[in-house]
Amino acid sequence: MKIISIDKNNIDQEHICCAIGNDKKNKSRAQSKKDWMKKRFNDGLTFKRFDERGKIFIEYMPIENVWKPIIGTNFMVINCLWVSGKFKGKGLSTQLLDECIKDAKTQKMDGIAVVSSTKVKPFLTDKKFYLKHGFEVVDSTPPYFELLVLKFNEKAKNPSFTDNVKNGTCSNKKGFTFIYSNQCPFMEEYVELLSEISKTKKIPFKVIKLQIYKEVQQIGSPFGTLGIYYNGEFKTHELMSEKKFEKFIDEVKK
Repeated sequence: MKIISIDKNNIDQEHICCAIGNDKKNKSRAQSKKDWMKKRFNDGLTFKRFDERGKIFIEYMPIENVWKPIIGTNFMVINCLWVSGKFKGKGLSTQLLDECIKDAKTQKMDGIAVVSSTKVKPFLTDKKFYLKHGFEVVDSTPPYFELLVLKFNEKAKNPSFTDNVKNGTCSNKKGFTFIYSNQCPFMEEYVELLSEISKTKKIPFKVIKLQIYKEVQQIGSPFGTLGIYYNGEFKTHELMSEKKFEKFIDEVKK
């Protein structure tokens, strides 16, 4: 297998790993992600994957334009590093990380940052992987997020979570608030599902779709792509099945 880059020249012909089915739903999901990516390439977005059909990719971009509520200067930030299924345990994650390290050094950056968690959580790479490769925890924010950094320049100032996100709250204090972006191809329909369930259960809700990186840095969840809040308090970043979300509703209402 070899690593290929997805850019503005080939994105319409290549798959982007997250949604690779040929059915109508997955094509729509993939298109929402591709549309998001096309607008980000000029901001330094890099997307690399192995030339196989599967979830084996890395996505990263400069911290100044990143779609996460973290601040800093001259660091590369990993949006997502995902290796799953039959591809796990073959060293592919390390190869993808090495691509990011190489690009960051070529661009004379001071290091690489990534958001992980205190314990293993869905949709976040286990921090043990990063610690193994020399990353260190430099900041944290409730309820379980951590910011890890691999520094090339020890004199450089560490990136950090924004003060806004460290409060673990949002402005809407009534019912659910779903804050999301199309950085993930599944978010649009997922938030629609959560909204319908909330409506059926007569729970007030508000949907905030993030359109530019500055909005994400100001009001996005620590995960960036999705934040689920209840009565103004951050609860989770996790995508859940309909049944699991209904159970989740019962738990947060206690």
